[in-house]
Amino acid sequence: MPADIEGYREYVAARLEPLRRTAYLLCGDWHTADDLVSTALLKLLRHWRRISTMDSPDAYVRRTLLRVWLDERRRPWRREAAWSDVPDGPAAGDRSEGAADRMTILALLAELPPRRRAVLVLRYFCDLSVEETARELGCTPGTVKSQSARAIETLRERLVGASVPAEEVRTDG
Repeated sequence: MPADIEGYREYVAARLEPLRRTAYLLCGDWHTADDLVSTALLKLLRHWRRISTMDSPDAYVRRTLLRVWLDERRRPWRREAAWSDVPDGPAAGDRSEGAADRMTILALLAELPPRRRAVLVLRYFCDLSVEETARELGCTPGTVKSQSARAIETLRERLVGASVPAEEVRTDG
């Protein structure tokens, strides 16, 4: 057991919600996100004495969370997709426009390959630099740049295609 258990508790209390949000953006499911965070925090606890002295324990935890997610995606039971019943529609007077936009972005994000999705989450949600993202993923900064450019282009193409219904397309001719 680590000697500085109180320091571990303080660290986890301060960073639990951002870790959950990051895990959710990676996997797209709150229950799986909680499992990922639990596993990552358990690994953090095992090595807390060493990690607590690091310059950036957040980087270690993010990398651990990313690796736990990638390991979880490789498991055979994660290859099946579960779908719940879709509601009939939003309630009258519901202000779900922002939620609908977020759901669209999350659905498009879920369609990206894992590495591109991880690059976008680390770069734009965790606000890491290209170099920090490259360190987290164990690749070169050029790979981070190309993967983020391709991921953004894919999202842009799919978002434009999803937001313009066929009836609204104008042709000048």
